[in-house]
Amino acid sequence: MIVVTGATGQLGSRIVERLLTRVPAERVGVSVRDPQKARALADRGVRVRQGGFTDPCGLAHAFEGATQILIVSVDRLGEEGVRQHRTAIDAAVAAGVRRILYTAHMGTSPTSRFQACRDHAATEEALRASGVPWTSLRNGFHAASALQFAGHGLATGELALPADGPVCWTAHDDLAEAAAVILADEGRFEGPTPPLTGVQALTFADIADLAGATRTIAPDDTFRGQLVANGVPEETADHLLGVFLAAREGEFATVDPTLADLIGREPIGMRELLSERPA
Repeated sequence: MIVVTGATGQLGSRIVERLLTRVPAERVGVSVRDPQKARALADRGVRVRQGGFTDPCGLAHAFEGATQILIVSVDRLGEEGVRQHRTAIDAAVAAGVRRILYTAHMGTSPTSRFQACRDHAATEEALRASGVPWTSLRNGFHAASALQFAGHGLATGELALPADGPVCWTAHDDLAEAAAVILADEGRFEGPTPPLTGVQALTFADIADLAGATRTIAPDDTFRGQLVANGVPEETADHLLGVFLAAREGEFATVDPTLADLIGREPIGMRELLSERPA
């Protein structure tokens, strides 16, 4: 049985949908915090069990009988997030799985300017120490994040954001398709995958051009101050600024053909994603 965590989230739900086109439903299980949100999956024959990364006993039940487990990384940053990932890894080892898979980031590095990438590096170290074969999906930077950063500017026609660098923004749908392919073909990758990216690295100036908007530079302190003024916790504001600091260093600029090879087509581009945005 293949078990996917976070199966009602933005990425996890897409992975399960695409996995079900390759694997019979009775071979798929999900671990979710709220089983009610996964009733539609249960109705289709998927095994739905409650399990959260802060509940080792629940994870033991959710992971029971699994041969592969995909740990979809949590949206917590810093030690809390790494601790939750370690809890999930320990539960997977205890369940006797043949392989643990994990959704990491193309910029994964202990020296990244972006906290999430440092967290992914720490989680990969825990996977190495687990003694179980593992695969880390080095996903391209979610294109949804670019659209969130640019959302207000696209509406007003002026993208006022900190200085950045090229980023290989990648669609959730493509990353989900690739994850399903890798899960259905057990052992296709050992350890970290190559970067799973779109075919083009873009700056926010490029995105502004595609959208017919103007790109202006907001000083780092101004950007951070605006976030805090709008209710964003200071630590979170620092993490968000880290995206731009890392992009300036070229941490997310790699373009790799692996994703296109896995899904059998060219990944969705930013122009298409912009055209799909609600008016």
